[in-house]
Amino acid sequence: MPWPLRPAVEGGFTIAHEEVADAVVERVQRHVLGGMGLVVLHSGHFAKIFTRLLGTTCSLKWRNEGERELVWTVKPSHPIAAGIESPIVIPQQETYGELFDIPEPDDLIFISSFTGGEVFRSGVTFTRGKGRIFYFSPGDQEYPVYHQPQIQKVIANGVGWVAQPGVFREAPEVSNPARGWFEA
Repeated sequence: MPWPLRPAVEGGFTIAHEEVADAVVERVQRHVLGGMGLVVLHSGHFAKIFTRLLGTTCSLKWRNEGERELVWTVKPSHPIAAGIESPIVIPQQETYGELFDIPEPDDLIFISSFTGGEVFRSGVTFTRGKGRIFYFSPGDQEYPVYHQPQIQKVIANGVGWVAQPGVFREAPEVSNPARGWFEA
């Protein structure tokens, strides 16, 4: 089956990522770099903040046939994978496929496989500045994916991991150090 271009409207919901004000994206980016966590779910891979922080298009192959997705845990030692069965079976879901245009993740925690044979890096982490980012692809407005207890647990674990309790959040400073610190 050929891969269609991503439509301007998904399931009756307008994709409005480009309507987010640049000032908001800059403010969120500053906070992530300073230590705030960010969890990006499903089609949030096209969010302006996500593409800005990752520095790529974050594009992927996509189609919606309502096929089964198996979410395989490939890094069970990661805190986000704690208590997660493998595989998580999602009876109906949109199909995401590679190539997923993201930089090399810090951690690859989950890989999904679909009935049509596609595979997808469905759970990845990144560090930007002092902030942690977790991207998790399962979820959709047409299918009750977020009602599944194991999906809820992955998201809760992800929130706990990006939050970094006890880490003081402050924006990174760029300064011009005083001269004379190096003597020849």
